[in-house]
Amino acid sequence: MEEIKKDLASEGLSPRRLVNLVLYAIALAMGVVAIIMPMIGQPVDQSIIGIALACLGIAGLDQITD
Repeated sequence: MEEIKKDLASEGLSPRRLVNLVLYAIALAMGVVAIIMPMIGQPVDQSIIGIALACLGIAGLDQITD
């Protein structure tokens, strides 16, 4: 575990920043799914949009308190 932390620190990524990056990536992926699915004729469940907004909200709150 310590080696992973040292590797992340050497790259300039703290665990907190890594979590934010993952949250933004999840939100982006779900947003893309919510846009693409109707184009190919598939219905979109509203929970996908809710999860994407929750990820953005959590990451945004963390940015504010940083």
